[in-house]
Amino acid sequence: MKSKTERPFGGQIRKRPLDPLLGEEPATGNQSLTLAQIQLPASQPRRYFDENALSELVSSVKQHGILQPLLVRPLKGKKYELVAGERRYRAAKEVGLTEVPVVIRELDNNEALQLSLIENLQREDLNPVEETEGILQLLSLRLSHPVSEIVSLLYRLNNEQTGKVNHNVVVNEEMTQIQEIFESLGRMQWQSFVKHRLPLLKLPHEIFEALQTGKIAYTKALSIAKIKNESERKALLDEAIALDLSLNQIKEKIQLLNAQSQSKFEQEQQLSNRLTQLTRKLKKARIGANPQKRQQLEDLLGQIEALLESEQEANNGRTSREHLLVAGRSADKLAGDARQEILTKFSRLLSERSRAKF
Repeated sequence: MKSKTERPFGGQIRKRPLDPLLGEEPATGNQSLTLAQIQLPASQPRRYFDENALSELVSSVKQHGILQPLLVRPLKGKKYELVAGERRYRAAKEVGLTEVPVVIRELDNNEALQLSLIENLQREDLNPVEETEGILQLLSLRLSHPVSEIVSLLYRLNNEQTGKVNHNVVVNEEMTQIQEIFESLGRMQWQSFVKHRLPLLKLPHEIFEALQTGKIAYTKALSIAKIKNESERKALLDEAIALDLSLNQIKEKIQLLNAQSQSKFEQEQQLSNRLTQLTRKLKKARIGANPQKRQQLEDLLGQIEALLESEQEANNGRTSREHLLVAGRSADKLAGDARQEILTKFSRLLSERSRAKF
């Protein structure tokens, strides 16, 4: 079974240094610090840690200890801030170690965050959302633009490449910087990033969160995201995660949902067409000579108006009652039956009027 953090558009991580900050020579030699001396940074690029992978690392640390030193930078008061190696730090705390090996570097805030981002982007288990957010943050630091502007810039550059906008000297200079960053990361070309990664930022919240936390694979998430109905989309997402549905199983369920939606649309269209035809007949009929039938017609029109108003209210409140989805579908069926009955009575009354010619 494929990993839930599969990277269909990723590449092999390059082993050469990505940045002068990643040079081989540390500012000081390897040494040890107590865990009490090390504090986590206020800004941590990595927000999700796979529990299974962390458990495996804990087992390894119990047997072999911390094999790769943590990267830290000195702070005031004999304290140090963790720059890279949070999984090892967490595993050491879990095992109960009091000291860990470290490499100490003199780094400012910007350099520390860049190193933390680069170290995070070198992980083999990086999921597409983490990769996207990490690359955008790194570009933001290197180009000194907010992430929102970086996203807009990447789209503009892509439009230039496809001939949709005129070339701009300043933009071209930034493109050179962007190309160098993507080449140093070695994961993908920036054009591929624009095409396959930036759209992730527009995913529905629940899909984005599931992908971000590694609960579902990239290709499965994109398939489920195509479902427009929010309740149906969330229900299928929950089912796919709970039952670990394959991509083919998900696609089959989406096809079934689409068929049901099409059938419902066709039924609604038939009712709408029928009502239009009855409205034309009503305009031609001269209702008035028979008070009893006129009253029947007014009653039926009132029922139609009341039914339409109740359905409108139900639609407005549907998002706040998603937990009653099954009951809602039953109500839709009853409402459809009611419309059919009213329209049948309405049609019968007009037909009687036509035959009587009153």
